[in-house]
Amino acid sequence: MRTHLAAAFSAVTLTTGMLLTAPTASAQPAAYPATPFNVTVTNTYTTGTLTWYGRSVLVEGVHKSADQENCRGTTAFTLDAGNGQLGVGYSNTRSCAGEVVPFSFTVPADVPGGAAVVRVCLDDGSAPPPTYFKCVRYGHP
Repeated sequence: MRTHLAAAFSAVTLTTGMLLTAPTASAQPAAYPATPFNVTVTNTYTTGTLTWYGRSVLVEGVHKSADQENCRGTTAFTLDAGNGQLGVGYSNTRSCAGEVVPFSFTVPADVPGGAAVVRVCLDDGSAPPPTYFKCVRYGHP
């Protein structure tokens, strides 16, 4: 009986020791939420993805102007929960004469929790402030 009790105690001790010294699984950082956007006016558009960070939003995608004589760009505004503007950003490229042109820019939202809403606008591609043709609001997921 003592032999069985000693063996059982040894097995429990060994198992407990292994559990206490086993490596812990490292937590992987959660991916930042992303929201697709699409703002279209006839056959011109801006489309892409909003990536929501803690105090900014990455706006990246492509815009297209179908008009041979006019250009298009993208503007984005970050807003708080009360619709107060936190920041504004403009595309670093513009599309002219039927081109599909990529862009990427970051808009600040320097408040705890970041932006609640991003308003994305298709614009005329002129120097800020451009003329906005259409804007669409996207809420934080």
